[in-house]
Amino acid sequence: MAYKYFPHTDEDIQQMLKVAGVNTLADLYAEVPEQLKLKRDYSIPSEMSEVDIRKHFAALGEKNKQLVCFAGGGVYDHYTPSVIGYITQRSEFLTSYTPYQAEISQGTLQYIFEYQTLMADLTGMDISNASMYDGATATAEAMMMAVANAKKKDQVLVSAALNPAVIRVVETYAKYHGVTIKLIPTVNGATDKVALAAELAKGESAGVIIGQPNYYGIVEDLTGVADMCHEQKALLIINAPASTLAALKTPGEWGADIAVGDAQSLGLPMSFGGPYLGYFCAKEALVRKMPGRIVGGTTDHNGKRTFVLTMQAREQHIRRQKATSNICSNQGIMTLMVTIYMSLMGPQGLKEVNEQSYAGAHYLYDELLKTGKFTPAFEGQTFFNEFVVKTTLDVDKLQQHLLDNGILGGLKPEGIDNAIMFAVTEQRSKAEIDKLVELIKEA
Repeated sequence: MAYKYFPHTDEDIQQMLKVAGVNTLADLYAEVPEQLKLKRDYSIPSEMSEVDIRKHFAALGEKNKQLVCFAGGGVYDHYTPSVIGYITQRSEFLTSYTPYQAEISQGTLQYIFEYQTLMADLTGMDISNASMYDGATATAEAMMMAVANAKKKDQVLVSAALNPAVIRVVETYAKYHGVTIKLIPTVNGATDKVALAAELAKGESAGVIIGQPNYYGIVEDLTGVADMCHEQKALLIINAPASTLAALKTPGEWGADIAVGDAQSLGLPMSFGGPYLGYFCAKEALVRKMPGRIVGGTTDHNGKRTFVLTMQAREQHIRRQKATSNICSNQGIMTLMVTIYMSLMGPQGLKEVNEQSYAGAHYLYDELLKTGKFTPAFEGQTFFNEFVVKTTLDVDKLQQHLLDNGILGGLKPEGIDNAIMFAVTEQRSKAEIDKLVELIKEA
């Protein structure tokens, strides 16, 4: 056989190729540009002993440059308590795949149940599902849920101050589901509520999606937005980094119908880009339109408390056209890590994390303005732990200067020229902030 670890014989492969309507395996990649195809063997070493393979991977890991992170844009460098790694390895939490068999999946079902409870409390919403892949796809699912709820409306309004990466994912989902996305412009970095009201008044929108804090770190005043939406029978969807909800007004308090976002900020390492975790919470009236699954509590025949899958509106269970998205194995271990993190931190710990992040960001902001090289990008706006400033410096050269000195020094915000966006978490010390400022003074 051509591939010693594949069970298919040459005859098996030929039969499959015939069904697919191609002659060779290479034909399956005909649309891939030649310059993207690997024309050599994989650079994989031969077999090694255990000690040698550990040394090999340690050497590979050392190639990664560890930077002091002042970047955000949806991913934040929060601390992950060391105990999380040990608890996630407990046998009751290591059930493989998905918990279809409740009798052998009680550990998995329990932490999902606890996760749902904690997320519903954190967002101020009635219910939570058992998680999504990430904040962007959770937002896209919320968009589709709003359209499904409206039935005869296929337009969703999206604030232009939402994270551009999230907007692009929402637009991709919308394109292939026949949904129209209309962007609401910004005024001074925040959603233009006058423009939003005008669009809603047309009666064509199934929902509204707003970030809180938004992409620029601004904490928006959403007073009256829920009423505007509900008067036109549209759903209000608020996208928020999960950690900030421990200190800010919750989506539930703003009157939102759906709360979504990324839960990476709840103790998940940045991990060079993932995996992360999307949360999805809503009002109870929308429970049957939620994607994914919901775990509930019950009792067994001996009267002992147990956990079971209670809501699974999948195509295996109901008519396909009425099924919700099949979010199946989702991010189980990520859900567990977030659950442990929230349990360890408690309300006071989460509040302190945000207070330290807020204080650090505002200290950095003030110090940058003092250099005379930066000015506020948005006058009079309240920000949380992330902010945008305009600068007289060459941003590309500034970022490279900081990189050369071991600092990931902010992002270039989309749509704003000569600007840079910084984020601060509880991990950043005053000494690190002062070093950043000194390096900028040198630039």
